[in-house]
Amino acid sequence: MTESPLTKAANGEVGPHVTNGLKPGRNGVLRSVHRCQQDEEEVQRSSNHGGFYNRPFLESYEETPMLVAVLTYMGYGVLTVFGYLRDFLRHWKIEKCHIAREREEQKDFVPLYQDFENFYTRNLYMRIRDNWNRPICSVPGAKMDLMERVSHDYNWTFEHTGRVVKDVINLGSYNYLGFAENTGVCADAAAEVAMTYGVGLASTRQEIGNLDKHEEMEKLVAEFLGVESAMVFGMGFATNSMNIPALSGKGCLILSDELNHASLVLGARLSCSTVRVFKHN
Repeated sequence: MTESPLTKAANGEVGPHVTNGLKPGRNGVLRSVHRCQQDEEEVQRSSNHGGFYNRPFLESYEETPMLVAVLTYMGYGVLTVFGYLRDFLRHWKIEKCHIAREREEQKDFVPLYQDFENFYTRNLYMRIRDNWNRPICSVPGAKMDLMERVSHDYNWTFEHTGRVVKDVINLGSYNYLGFAENTGVCADAAAEVAMTYGVGLASTRQEIGNLDKHEEMEKLVAEFLGVESAMVFGMGFATNSMNIPALSGKGCLILSDELNHASLVLGARLSCSTVRVFKHN
């Protein structure tokens, strides 16, 4: 049975590539332009998706101008050429080398540093390194205070000036829920929960680490996924890769999202189960 374009849009399938929603192009993803323009009705409740609503939406991206693309590639090309030139000068000790290198008495051992792999770090990243790893002197909230620093050797080393830049907008943190704040709703709720449940379990759920919140979360996850039950436990690479073989084995079927984390993929392989990969939606 084939699906109509409207049905595919309701299911969240990606439509043709377009430029600004007008005609097909190389960049930009459009999800059902005509569906959004002509039909604004809400997609009906679906039990297959845990009882949640799906809404078609419009998503498009501006195509990169040719001039910008050419200048960008030219910039990378110039930096790469000069990078090889500077590596040549460093090799013959014409230019001072600031990077980590093997000691002379260790030349007969297996090298710790791969010269080619660090090419980008030495010659490109160092030029813009001052934009990363910025030291702060406040909580990493929506706004934070930065410690000003300067470099006199092209970002190989930094010196603090003693000046503090106040109220800088934070756009590069995981603080999207406000957990890094020391005041506000999250901080107050965390203090209240700590008084009720403590700051940690110090035990697995199988022993004495099971809380009512765990069971409540499992019910919500099962409802969201539209399944009978779900199991929640601490996340980590070893946790994911080692627990799946304990839950599944030969004769079992694992349905795996094509964009699953490597830990889940490894766990599925170690379980010796039959794995079927489905398209991410």
